Amino acid sequence: MQATGNDFVLIEAGETERDWSRLAKSMCDRHFGVGADGLILLLPSKLADLGMRMFNPDGSEAEACGNGLRCLARYAIDRGLADASGELSVETLGGIRKARARGENIQVNMGMPELKAEQIPMVIEEKFDIILDYPIVIGGEKLLLTCLSIGNPHAVFFTEETVADFPLFELGPIVENHPIFPNRVNFEVANVLARKKVRARVWERGLGETLSCGTGACAVAVAARLHDYVDSHVNIILPGGMLTVDWDGVGEVMLSGPAELVFGGEWPD
Repeated sequence: MQATGNDFVLIEAGETERDWSRLAKSMCDRHFGVGADGLILLLPSKLADLGMRMFNPDGSEAEACGNGLRCLARYAIDRGLADASGELSVETLGGIRKARARGENIQVNMGMPELKAEQIPMVIEEKFDIILDYPIVIGGEKLLLTCLSIGNPHAVFFTEETVADFPLFELGPIVENHPIFPNRVNFEVANVLARKKVRARVWERGLGETLSCGTGACAVAVAARLHDYVDSHVNIILPGGMLTVDWDGVGEVMLSGPAELVFGGEWPD
């Protein structure tokens, strides 16, 4: 399945027990496997309509994945696993998330953004209620990071230059593995184009640059809203397409965008 170019292999795992981390590494390999940005498991749940786990191509498990959640919701809704209203709840490592179909798009509730250093988490000496423009120096260049968690950690850097020219492949892995982020971090570079429009690129923890990232789009929107760069309804333009984020500054973050099945098949392993 794919959501604005963020692609996933989805398995109805049921009660099956196996080494999902190893399977993610082999299935997500773009040369010797299916090729994907992650492996999604559709699972039973005692707390919600469905359960979900997501593994990165390096075998690590992600706490949250907005585009993956929308893909799983699209799959479940299309197969009648949701209720008559087209809504369903999904148990994830980041909590219970609600999803619903809105025309061709899938909207998911990504929960409340977490803004304190210990929630992200970050290891810093300063005590801040909100981590705005926290400076780090990489290769002699100062980056001012706005940090938060959308179920998983994010660091957003705003630039006035076009994001296409930003050296993401060079700086992305350094920010991801910076010692102030004990669980590593997803890194976004963003350029505010208007009150309702932001262009961004994402370096995903455990994966690298992706065409799109749902939690990354949410992080960019929340960070921009905290800076008063944007309104509560904002379009995030990513290399793979556009996602829409709604956040009123106090409540839960809503993420909307397309998701579709690309193909199905059997894995011989």
